[in-house]
Amino acid sequence: MTTTILSSATREVKIGFDEPFVVIGERINPTGRKILAEEMKSGDYSRVESDAIAQVSAGAQMLDVNAGIPLADEPRILAEAVQLVQSITDVPLSIDSSIVEALEAGLAVYQGKALVNSVTGEDEVLERVLPLVAKYKAAVVAISNDETGISEDPNVRFAVAKKIVERAADHGIPYSDIVVDPLVMPIGAINTAGVQVMALVRRLREELKVNTTCGASNVSFGLPNRNGINAAFLTMAMGAGMTSAITSPLHPEVMQAVRGGDVMMGNDPDCRNWIRAYREPAAEGEGRGGRRAGRAGRRRSA
Repeated sequence: MTTTILSSATREVKIGFDEPFVVIGERINPTGRKILAEEMKSGDYSRVESDAIAQVSAGAQMLDVNAGIPLADEPRILAEAVQLVQSITDVPLSIDSSIVEALEAGLAVYQGKALVNSVTGEDEVLERVLPLVAKYKAAVVAISNDETGISEDPNVRFAVAKKIVERAADHGIPYSDIVVDPLVMPIGAINTAGVQVMALVRRLREELKVNTTCGASNVSFGLPNRNGINAAFLTMAMGAGMTSAITSPLHPEVMQAVRGGDVMMGNDPDCRNWIRAYREPAAEGEGRGGRRAGRAGRRRSA
C-alpha cells in the first residue's frame, strides 16, 4: 500500500490507502478574494494567520498556501506566507503556485517535506518543476492535463497521469511522492463528472498505485447548497479510493462527511476521531456514566 509522507519541522502526516483521509485547507488563496489579495500584496498577513489557525482548529491536517496575485512579487509573498504559517501551526504545507520561481522561494524557506502544488503533463512544465521537487526532496501534485488542455475522456487523463509518474521516476522521484489530481469537473455542467472521477480514482489506485487529491469544491460550481454536494462527493470519492482533498474544513457538512467516511472505510479505529469530534459533553455534575453512575456512586458510599 502506497503512503505519501509529508512533514513540518515537528509533525508528520501520511496520505495513504489505509490512512485517515487528509483534508488540505484551501483558504489561504487570494484568488477571488480581493481584500486578502490587497493585504498580502502590502505585506499584511493578519488574515492569512487567522485563516491558518481557523482551518487547523476545524480539522485540516495540512494547509495549502497560494500567493497568486497579479502584478505582485509572488516569490517574496509566497515565501513570507510559508514562513508565517509555519511559525503559528505545526501542520505540513502544500506550496501552491504556477510560477516556478515562486515554488522555489517557498521551498527554500520551508522546514520539513512539503507538497508542491503542482505539475502538469506539459513537457516544458515537467522539465522545470520535477528537478525542483527532486532538489528539495518534496512530494508533488500531478494534475492530469497537458498541452491539449483538460480532456473529458478519463482514459486521456489517466495517460497524462501515467506520463507524469514515469517522468518523475526519471528524476528519482518515487511514485509514492506523486499525488495525482484526476481533475474534478462541475457536475452541473457535465452530468457524468462524478462517475468519471470515481472510475479514474480506482484506476489510478489499482494500476499506478498512487495517492490522489482534488479541488473538491469544483464539483459543485454553479449549484445551490454547494456544501451538500461537496460532502456527498467526498464520501463517494473516499469509497472509490481517493486519499486526500484540497477543500475548506470550515464547513461542518464537509468535515462530517470526511469523518464519517473514515469510519466506514475502517480508518478510524473504535470510531475514536468521530467520538472525539461529536460526543456531547456531560451535563454539569455528571460523570462519564451520567445520572446512573451518580446513583451507583451514592449507593456504594452508603
